[in-house]
Amino acid sequence: MYIGLDLGTSGLKGILIDEDQVIRAEASAPLTVSRPNGGWSEQAPADWLSAAEAVFDDLSDKGLGDVRAIGLSGQMHGATLLDASDQVLRPCILWNDTRAHIEAAKLDSDPQFRAITGNIVFPGFTAPKLVWVKNNQPEIFARTAKVLLPKDYLRLWLTGGHVAEMSDAAGTSWLDTGKRDWSDALLEATGLNRSQMPRLVEGSENSGTLRAELATRWGLANDVIVAGGGGDNAAAAIGVGVVKAGQAFVSLGTSGVLFAANDGYQPDPETAVHTFCHALPGTWHQMGVILAATDALNWFAGITGKSPADLTADLGNLRAPGLATFLPYLGGERTPLNDASIRGAFTGLEHTTDTAAATRAVLEGVAFAFRDCRDALAATGTRIDRLLAVGGGSKSDYWLSAIATALNIPVDVPVAGDFGGAFGAARLGMMAATGAGVGIATQPKIDHTIDPDQTLADAFDQGHAAYSAARDAIRGLR
Repeated sequence: MYIGLDLGTSGLKGILIDEDQVIRAEASAPLTVSRPNGGWSEQAPADWLSAAEAVFDDLSDKGLGDVRAIGLSGQMHGATLLDASDQVLRPCILWNDTRAHIEAAKLDSDPQFRAITGNIVFPGFTAPKLVWVKNNQPEIFARTAKVLLPKDYLRLWLTGGHVAEMSDAAGTSWLDTGKRDWSDALLEATGLNRSQMPRLVEGSENSGTLRAELATRWGLANDVIVAGGGGDNAAAAIGVGVVKAGQAFVSLGTSGVLFAANDGYQPDPETAVHTFCHALPGTWHQMGVILAATDALNWFAGITGKSPADLTADLGNLRAPGLATFLPYLGGERTPLNDASIRGAFTGLEHTTDTAAATRAVLEGVAFAFRDCRDALAATGTRIDRLLAVGGGSKSDYWLSAIATALNIPVDVPVAGDFGGAFGAARLGMMAATGAGVGIATQPKIDHTIDPDQTLADAFDQGHAAYSAARDAIRGLR
């Protein structure tokens, strides 16, 4: 058996798979986000451990004596600061926190950051957050002995070791992404050094052994290893078998991701595309990232007092975009804008704009944001011929139809099942324990394919043009 743990923003999920990769048990525990100021987003690392304990409690009901390995997946970019005794110094500053936008811009103006990391220094990345702490909480910065990413704090609890892996480390702005090693020059530029960084492993490697105390508590063997794992999107890619050049997926989670695997390292930071190490040795991936996907629909659901499922249930067949246009920039945007201060908007509202029309506009707005990501990826030379759909939003065929038509790319919908970060993490655990390679990361069976609606292609082109015009018009407005 193999366990996969996925530390998300809204909850921690765990699954138990057998040697045939059949899910035998799953459990989850909710998490909340604190927003003490505008643009801030934080979590208490102690809450991650409480959630992990709850998940292990539930999974242990199935019996964990045959577990050989645990794999980890998690939200990226978070800054978890520890003192010399591994005590947490402040709440973790999360991936969607934009307080460090000034610090990020300053680091990004230093040419060595893009040259070494292959990426823009985005406000949500880890390095600018440490500079913010240095500038605003110097006493905490002075006591910082280790900086860990969220899932790697969970690893510290599991194994007692300070370890990170390549795919997650690539989102810090400290990694030499081509060489797959920390950059001493970039660490020095932010007032840090290599001793404050965790040891690096590949995602499919052994990163340590489960602590005896925890093994005894939940009935595991005393030699259970913990694999390196992956950042949430890289682990999800392992889960859906997107591991080779030409394979890609679209993720409709809290944020939205257009993810393409690459056999080589081909950065182009000017496009605001993320070029990161993959969770497997010798591979990389590229992502276009939008900060609000289902987050946008959840926000609108809160405004209307209806659930997202109720809003999308009766939309019927795909329609041409109407006059109402929605810009999903509720907390800034990454690809292709790299703009922490832009905010969302409805335009084109009129008396006839009802709840259904506004819902369609929200779904279309996210689809158009993905189209911008497609164009940014294309500018780097990455071509996408078809997509696998993952994430909670992929339950809406209307939404997937809008994405397929807006991008002019067929979207494959897997059979019902969990193929996300926790499943990918469990696969990485299996690789670490057995020495298995990429061959076990097969793609799921496809339930159905949603093709672009060519009769609406011109309408969606016009809708995207209106979306782009609205975006350009509101930039700079507050």
